Amino acid sequence: MKKIEAIVRASKFEEVVEALAKDDIHFLTFYEVKGYGHQKGESRSYRGTVYDVGYIARIKLEIIVSEDFVQAAIHAIETAAKTGEKGDGLIYVSALEQTINIRTGNSGSDAINS
Repeated sequence: MKKIEAIVRASKFEEVVEALAKDDIHFLTFYEVKGYGHQKGESRSYRGTVYDVGYIARIKLEIIVSEDFVQAAIHAIETAAKTGEKGDGLIYVSALEQTINIRTGNSGSDAINS
C-alpha cells in the first residue's frame, strides 16, 4: 500500500479528481492548505496600498492506493495539474506500514476495497 500526497493549484483540483476517476481512483481526502515556495506569495492592492499576502493557497490531496495504482495516480495528477509554470505543485509517495478498515476490520488492500 502507498500513500500519495499531492499539492496542486486550487484551479486544477477538479481536473485532477476527474483524471483520477478515469483511472478508477475514487477514494481521496483533500483540504485547503497554504504554503510558501519558489513562486512566492501574491500581492494585493486595496485603496492604493499594496499588501503582501505572503502565502499561496493550494489544495492538498491524500490518496491511499495499492501498488497497482501508484503509477496511474501519479500520471493522472501530473497530467491534470501541470500548467508549465512555477507553483504547479508537488507529489509525494510513501509506503504505508498498515491499513485497517474500521468498519470491517479488513487490512491491506482489502481495507480500501471494502
